[in-house]
Amino acid sequence: LVVGKELDFFVDSIEDDAGFIVLSREKARCMQGWDTIVKHSQDGTLLEGRPVKKVKGGFLVDVLGIEGFLPASLSAFKGVLEKDIIGKTFKFKIIKINKLRYGIILSRREALHKEKEEVREKLWQELKNGEIYPGTVKAITDFGAFIDMGGIDGLLHITDMSWSKISHPSEIVAVGDRIEVVLLNMDRENGKISLGLKQRFPDPWQEIETKYKAGDKVKGKIVSILPYGVFVELEKGIEGL
Repeated sequence: LVVGKELDFFVDSIEDDAGFIVLSREKARCMQGWDTIVKHSQDGTLLEGRPVKKVKGGFLVDVLGIEGFLPASLSAFKGVLEKDIIGKTFKFKIIKINKLRYGIILSRREALHKEKEEVREKLWQELKNGEIYPGTVKAITDFGAFIDMGGIDGLLHITDMSWSKISHPSEIVAVGDRIEVVLLNMDRENGKISLGLKQRFPDPWQEIETKYKAGDKVKGKIVSILPYGVFVELEKGIEGL
């Protein structure tokens, strides 16, 4: 409190035993907080709060001066130590309010889901075809690899991994690798993104006519032997039969 500063107060009593009007700053804060809580419970806006105590079945959380209950099933705190929860600030979504008792039920799990959706929405708006983006290899299949681009997964097809012929994506990438990929195409409606790795480098076939001519003697590496001939790699991405 600072002399001269204007604040909102709740009139607790018109006159006490000493003849004074009794005011409450805390109750005023709670009333203002409750109005905000009611509003955001309707529009789904996330609110910050601090777990203040662990109780049976969950946690008590201070949200704008209002005590809310966070059920353990909605806390998303599985495996988190209590010392890393109590007193720390998190975002919560209000899933139920009791206007008569000024009570609220909170969900950290749904707040995390909403935050992820907001990140995805922002990322969709920022992505552009032809641009290079960082990502992490999330999973590998026979036909390619799925890349986590920070909230959205994209497919890096085996044919877009290397200008050279490869038999399996694991020859190029491994789960957990951080790589930079080119966004080839995105289908917002179906939530699909096509990525490329080889497109970051020049196509070796673009200058093939200036590099090699009929009758030239060149060195190469045998890469496969078939009944009808031998495949020889002249350089990365260029093979001859």
